[in-house]
Amino acid sequence: MKIAVLAPDKSSADHVQAVLGTGAGSEHSLELQEGGVELIEELAKKSFDLAIIHSLCNDDAGLAALESALQASPNMAIIILSDNVSPTFLLGAMRAGVRDVLQLPLQSAALRAAVRRLERRTSANVPTGKRKTIAFIACKGGSGATFIAANLGYSLATLGLNVALFDLNLQFGDAALFLSDKQPANTLADVAGANISRLDASFLAAAMIEVLPNYAVLAAPEELERAAEVRPENLDVLLNLAATQYDYVLLDLGRSLDAVSVKALDRVDLIFLVIQETLPFLRDAKRMIQALTSLGYPKTKLRLVVNRYEKGGDIELEDVEKTVGLPVYKAVPNSYEAVSASVNQGVAVALIAKHDPVTRALDEMARELTELPAAKNDHWFGHFLHR
Repeated sequence: MKIAVLAPDKSSADHVQAVLGTGAGSEHSLELQEGGVELIEELAKKSFDLAIIHSLCNDDAGLAALESALQASPNMAIIILSDNVSPTFLLGAMRAGVRDVLQLPLQSAALRAAVRRLERRTSANVPTGKRKTIAFIACKGGSGATFIAANLGYSLATLGLNVALFDLNLQFGDAALFLSDKQPANTLADVAGANISRLDASFLAAAMIEVLPNYAVLAAPEELERAAEVRPENLDVLLNLAATQYDYVLLDLGRSLDAVSVKALDRVDLIFLVIQETLPFLRDAKRMIQALTSLGYPKTKLRLVVNRYEKGGDIELEDVEKTVGLPVYKAVPNSYEAVSASVNQGVAVALIAKHDPVTRALDEMARELTELPAAKNDHWFGHFLHR
């Protein structure tokens, strides 16, 4: 990775070099530059993968210079080392496109972790325009939207992508239970509530439950009363940060349309509506689509997923499309035994039944989303994770 280190003096630049040279986990090509804010304007003239800016960008003027540099070099990542970690500055940095803000004095482990996260993300070779934020909505209770979201995230992660799943079903969220038996140290209420001023990449990563090295879940609040702590404006800050850290951000919304979920929907690229093939599901799907379109979300963003699909039933996919008014994006087969085992054990279905039709359908969906070629039997990353 080609890295520029911009600092006001030699000692600061040398400190960053020493940190990255002793434990960053890979070899880097470092270029040290000493000076003032004018260094930022020169960034676009060279093809850096990462610029680490030490004490040169602490205000709006510095952020404006950074934003200009990023417009000229959109694939360059920025890490700021600064004394200023106020919520206003952090939000401005995220809007400018900064990947991470680390507080001074510099903690070596925090910088190494930030660089490792960047390495994992860039190693997936996902073009910026193909990274997505996706919402999952259950058109009716029991549709399986949480199962689809959790396990699609796992399939995306096996492709080498960095994936986050946020449980935004604030009253009754249980997405973490589908993937892990770990108890969350923090929840969405801690991250997007009163502690919003602490939010940075390290705090977010520490709050999440790790499913795989490149897949983590931010759990919903355990106590019902804590749901009120999650404010729409705080969620906006969280999603800004997540977009800089993950290739795919998955949002499990449940089925409520409130201020928080609408704020989330304003930020997503796609909305997956999960139903089953019964009349009550079709009726509620039609209502949900009407509600979403009345809120201004175009049908081009909507994707209809039929869960527990069985060919030859009373209602066929053509009937679903005609009734709901949307094409079926994906039909996930019914496989009660494998899915039940997955849910009861709290692990991804791919670990229970790697070759089950449900696993194959979710893997296919992941590849279609990322526009990656069809799976090969010897895909080393997926084989390693499924062992």
